Amino acid sequence: MRVIGLTGGIGMGKSTVAGVFRRAHIPVFDADAAVHALQAPGGPALPRIDAAFPGSVVEGRLDRAVLRAAVLPDPAALKRLEAILHPMVRDRERAFLARARRAHAPAAVLDIPLLLETGGARRVDMVLVVSAPRAVQMRRVLKRGRMSAAQIAQVIARQMPDAEKRRRADRVVRTGLSRHHAWRQVRRLIRELRS
Repeated sequence: MRVIGLTGGIGMGKSTVAGVFRRAHIPVFDADAAVHALQAPGGPALPRIDAAFPGSVVEGRLDRAVLRAAVLPDPAALKRLEAILHPMVRDRERAFLARARRAHAPAAVLDIPLLLETGGARRVDMVLVVSAPRAVQMRRVLKRGRMSAAQIAQVIARQMPDAEKRRRADRVVRTGLSRHHAWRQVRRLIRELRS
């Protein structure tokens, strides 16, 4: 089974690319979804997050705005949060890969935004980077309505530059032209994986 590491900065189109793999019946592990599940009401990460960031968990629910305000401007706080979440996400990733192997999947995709930043390239057979022009990236994230332009800029500044991610990639999918163009690139890769 080939393990594909799917990565790219915020707003680059990873979800769209992951959707193409899912429609082709290639299993996809979504690290962001794993984080959300860990932080959901009753999630296993909440007690540790509450202890590390008092006031970020209220009545058993994570206040994402409070947590974001605590970690975005403070690299040390972000490291504390990552130390809580990353091992838990890795446990879920390992269980996902074991299930994919048991199902004899020809390939499995690990959709991990910080794959390269966290040394995850060592765990995959191919690094697939999703890339789009900065203006497209900003427009996509602003459209979600969850962060201000300043907050988006902080997130982008913390991530590895897009040019460096493309340099480290085995393959690059460009998503700034059209969905059809991106889909064609991914479908071509899927055909290669199956041949």
